Amino acid sequence: MATRDKRRYGSELIEERGRLLPAVGLVGGLAVWWAVTALGSGIITNFAPADAFAVLAELLVSPGFYDHVFVSIYRFGLALGLCLAAGLPIGVLVGYFRAADRATTVLFQFMRMISPLAWFPIAIIVFGVGTQSAVFVMFMAGIWPIVLNTAHGIATIDDDWLTVGESLGGDTRALLRRVVVPAVIPDMLTGIRLSIGILWIILVPAEMLGVNTGLGYLILDARDRFAYAEIPAIMLVIGFIGFWLDLSVRRLHARWNWG
Repeated sequence: MATRDKRRYGSELIEERGRLLPAVGLVGGLAVWWAVTALGSGIITNFAPADAFAVLAELLVSPGFYDHVFVSIYRFGLALGLCLAAGLPIGVLVGYFRAADRATTVLFQFMRMISPLAWFPIAIIVFGVGTQSAVFVMFMAGIWPIVLNTAHGIATIDDDWLTVGESLGGDTRALLRRVVVPAVIPDMLTGIRLSIGILWIILVPAEMLGVNTGLGYLILDARDRFAYAEIPAIMLVIGFIGFWLDLSVRRLHARWNWG
């Protein structure tokens, strides 16, 4: 009995220590940040964590700051919605129909290797400066993980599932609706998670593309005003929102992952 209690106490202690590790990592990151700015010289000292957190506290009580946050989230949501509306059906089409897969594999692999930044000039020429250009660039970066993960998920479905569906009289539409799509939801969520990360990363440079609102614009504006402490403060907000977006999809993935 004493040995069992000792083992249980040991496992609880290890679990308790494991919960502290994320905090240890955060403290370590802050220590590195502080050391780089405190021990460095020149302009790098303007990015010290103490100054950044002081500016962050001022931004969080400023109503105008939230206008920029909401505009960024709006652009992100618009780009994600377009990626979902186009990426999921294309992924199902490519994954289910072999001819579509063979016809598009080379094209999609070619397209996804083009840097989203390369689309900037075309976006400005076609849409002009503003939200449409930013959303277009984000769309061209975020659609591929959804398409490719959905198609990959369908390609790995057990053939027996489709055989059983066909033997029960299911036509193509019924098989897609009742077998294929439910089976690849975890792969779809994986693609959506990757897409969200890419969209949120591309948002900042996209908002430096001639728009005058949003978190990306705010970073550029802070640089132009020599308000250097604002830059890491805004970066903290970007990282915080991105973390919670990713965490939300991870929880959805854990709920729907039955593989």
